[in-house]
Amino acid sequence: VGDRGVIAWSGGRARVSDTQKPIEGLIVHRVEVEEGVLARGAALVATVDEGPRADTQRNHTATHLLHAALRGVLGAAAQQAGSLVEPERLRFDFSWGEPVTSEQLREIERRVNAEVVRNLPVTKQVMAIGEARQRGAMALFGEKYGDEVRVVSVGDGSVSVELCGGCHVDRTGDIGLLTIVSERGVAAGVRRIEAMTGRGAVERLQQRERIAEQLTGHYQAAFDQLPELLARR
Repeated sequence: VGDRGVIAWSGGRARVSDTQKPIEGLIVHRVEVEEGVLARGAALVATVDEGPRADTQRNHTATHLLHAALRGVLGAAAQQAGSLVEPERLRFDFSWGEPVTSEQLREIERRVNAEVVRNLPVTKQVMAIGEARQRGAMALFGEKYGDEVRVVSVGDGSVSVELCGGCHVDRTGDIGLLTIVSERGVAAGVRRIEAMTGRGAVERLQQRERIAEQLTGHYQAAFDQLPELLARR
């Protein structure tokens, strides 16, 4: 998704609801003028909404870590087939012919959070496409790349190296936490994982904790007794 924010000038301001790049070299801002008149040639000050941008960065870098963890657990056949990165969540589609087991999902989640805890640096470099390939940078199948590309590496590159033009955190620790929300099939041979990081992940875990507390209180049982108790009902 694109950045949101405010563009201000002498005597006016406009709210930016989206930014997109429809063609190479052109970035288009979708704006609604709230005060004054936006005229050609005006000197502007643009300010990005920091909260959504930071949340998007967390989810985007976590997507790269998730991709690496998927391949580590399932194997190289688990290839990216699409993704969505926005402030509230991340969505990752990948080629795989059967449901991912709950044990595999827990291992994938564990691996991602292990890299988060290591607080590895995330570097972004622009280089020739040939050099990027020599470094083993992963590219999306079907995407067209120019002579120069942007390479995003986690750590020394041993964790993840991908061609990517999007925004990312500076260190993996900035992600805070990743929790997998769901895994399902979306097409023949394509599975989808949805996950949350940072503030969203914490809020989701707190919500689940509140539900667990309500259940233990209602049934007057310890938390680890709930599965067996509910299975008998």
